[in-house]
Amino acid sequence: MTDIERTPPLWRQLQATVLVLMDVADGVSGTVAMERVPAHLRGGVQALSFHAWRNLGRAKAIREKLAKKAPPPAADTLLCLVLGLVWETSHARYDEFTLVNQAVECAKKTPSTRTHANFINACLRRFLREREALVAATNDRPEARWNHPAWWIKRVKQDHPQSWQTILQNANRHPPMTLRVNERKIQSSEYHQQLRNAGVDVARISGSLIELTRAVPVNALPGFSDGLVSVQDGAAQMAAKLLLAGVPANAHPRVLDACAAPGGKTAHLLELCDADVLALEVDSQRAERIHQTLNRLGLTANVQTADAADTSIWWNGNPFDYVLLDAPCTASGIVRRHPDIRWLRRESEVLQLAAEQKKLLAALWPMLNPGGKMLFCTCSIFRAEGANQVETFLESNKDAVLLPSPGHLLPQGGQLGQDVADNLHGDHDGFFYALFEKKHF
Repeated sequence: MTDIERTPPLWRQLQATVLVLMDVADGVSGTVAMERVPAHLRGGVQALSFHAWRNLGRAKAIREKLAKKAPPPAADTLLCLVLGLVWETSHARYDEFTLVNQAVECAKKTPSTRTHANFINACLRRFLREREALVAATNDRPEARWNHPAWWIKRVKQDHPQSWQTILQNANRHPPMTLRVNERKIQSSEYHQQLRNAGVDVARISGSLIELTRAVPVNALPGFSDGLVSVQDGAAQMAAKLLLAGVPANAHPRVLDACAAPGGKTAHLLELCDADVLALEVDSQRAERIHQTLNRLGLTANVQTADAADTSIWWNGNPFDYVLLDAPCTASGIVRRHPDIRWLRRESEVLQLAAEQKKLLAALWPMLNPGGKMLFCTCSIFRAEGANQVETFLESNKDAVLLPSPGHLLPQGGQLGQDVADNLHGDHDGFFYALFEKKHF
């Protein structure tokens, strides 16, 4: 590897970041867009992209003050990217003058923006001169204030009128790295000691959950490759425990994990008991990730590539004792980990995905034994993908009983836990959980 590849210049990172931001604007997920970035650029580009998405609402509003008519897409994306980096510099890795100079260099070296290099230079230097006035002039714009699309802000405000501001604030906070200890192999207290010996600081321990003080590469986690531990958010770690509460470790229930990729919850189910698990995933590449997860942890499940809603393809007629439906959703609860989502999603997708969830619930409920339990969950804060979905399901299925369930867990940092009284203690993503039991007739 050359010296240039080891430390790529900032203009080159900006160039690659523009492509990532444009991909997301065109409907490509940030994860997929990032995979297209050359490996030696990826770390810097991800940091720049995340910062840009967390400040994109403000950046767009400022750009409108600087230029009423937007330049062509590539130039506009570069300009908004750098505005997002320079308007608030408390977490910036580069000083503002370096950012401006490198942005101009990027514009000059990129064919699609070359003719707009002077325009970008003029806009950025004007912003540096008039920063306070330009920022103040955008404060009345909800998109600028909260750095989310207007429709998203409106829906959060409507769904959670008492806590909408906290939700939007927490969406821009950096999430912690949270681990799930594989207690089939090691106790949390023992693993905690291994972390201490490795120089990894721990902020909180709760059962098999360990929250780190700061994120580290997975190869810095003792025994990661040997399956001692997995990375999983605290809210997501509730799924398996809710569904299998009270089930002995040596029990062999039949469990369906629908929409199972990447396999974190599948693995957790198997860590808790000797279940016979069928894990379904419609996408073959994502199904392969389930295999990889289980192999690392030394666990076994029947993994099939199939659409869970098309039961005629995969069901052999034997009912299940437990069903976990982690349904496709907007992922509105995990935007702090994936800040692209707020700009990727369209308002119409909320109801489209809610309709898909309803279809899956209707298809899978008949697969459940009387007395069996189904856990419906989404990583969403929108009521259409949570509380409203449950109301509709109960109206249509008189043999379903809603058991005590967390409902909507709203994303929060540990230091802000009291702002949302119903939340669990700790720092976790947004999630929804509803646990159903099928009546005996």
